[in-house]
Amino acid sequence: MSELPSYVSGVFLATVATTFGFLYYGIKLAQKNKTSNHAVVVSTFLMTWLFIIALLALYDFFLVFDAMPPRLIFVLSPPIITILAVLSIKRSRNFVLRIPITTLTYLHIVRVPIEIVLWWLAGSQLLPYLLTFEGINYDILSGITAPFVAIFMVGLRSKSRIGAILWNLITLGLLINIVSHAILAAPTPFQVFGMDQPNVAVFYFPFIWLPSFVVPAVLFSHLVSLIKLLDKDSDLI
Repeated sequence: MSELPSYVSGVFLATVATTFGFLYYGIKLAQKNKTSNHAVVVSTFLMTWLFIIALLALYDFFLVFDAMPPRLIFVLSPPIITILAVLSIKRSRNFVLRIPITTLTYLHIVRVPIEIVLWWLAGSQLLPYLLTFEGINYDILSGITAPFVAIFMVGLRSKSRIGAILWNLITLGLLINIVSHAILAAPTPFQVFGMDQPNVAVFYFPFIWLPSFVVPAVLFSHLVSLIKLLDKDSDLI
């Protein structure tokens, strides 16, 4: 990793910060009371999670590839469980559903630089090209189309509920596609793809924040957006 060009980590860290910014902004807009501290509480929680994951990565906790269960589970499970809990508890669900769908849609723009970073990492032999847009990863299209969906399908003046639902379902499928292949390309006992060049980049700092934060943030945006879109009484703003 020491031979990796510094701009790769720089672009990735900027993308993580942008993702964090979108979430923070969305939560601020969801607050009914301007004196509410929801954004501070959520930000503190997220920063604590990012710090713990970074610390474990820096101490090579995730590099024990033959561990059972695979240590990647400690990266993926907590965010997914948290998202499901937030959407299952009525009070927290009602709160996140107040996040404007336009903000949730614009968040997907971060998928463009992420795909570029993945391509750079593949060029440095830290993951297989299979996981890039040269392989089976078409997720960059999600990021490219996100601004158009935000403007023309869920924007203030133009709305297309059906179109937005279809876009979210298709791009959610693209996310599931790349995440599942990335997991199966990791050097664990369950590896299926990338035997010549496993997916090792995401086990190092700062790229460990991709599966532990950026991907869950994108998943969260899709799920909240779909809940809002499928509720005909929801206001698409």
